[in-house]
Amino acid sequence: MKNEFTIFYTDDDQEDLDFFREIIEMIDDELTVVTQRNGQQLLHALDNPPPTPQIIFLDINLPGMNGFEILKKVRALGSHKELPVVMLSTSSDKAAIQQSMDLGASYYMTKSGAFDSLKKSIEHALQINWGTFSPSEKNFVYNLT
Repeated sequence: MKNEFTIFYTDDDQEDLDFFREIIEMIDDELTVVTQRNGQQLLHALDNPPPTPQIIFLDINLPGMNGFEILKKVRALGSHKELPVVMLSTSSDKAAIQQSMDLGASYYMTKSGAFDSLKKSIEHALQINWGTFSPSEKNFVYNLT
């Protein structure tokens, strides 16, 4: 039996969802990606397993509930307090980064428009040992260096 590793990715932009799926397939075709178009779909999926994600990638700019509101609800679910949540945004705004950290996100990544850069950032997030990772101001934001 293969080792199941499920990634949830919530984004309202179909092109971003397609790029993400393509990148994950390139990284490892044994990874499973389950996508949601909004916060309601994500919360429903979390409340109704299977599948159960090992990590969530969450866009901040979503219609209806934004990523911050969704993150707050995910963290309020007792069974998902420790689930790694990576916030994604086209912005590297310090206030958005701070709010993500304050609400309990595990990590923050700026979405790159360049496919290779986006692939590199996703690979990096998937290689983090989330069991021992402790977010701090020094390691919370992915840097393209």
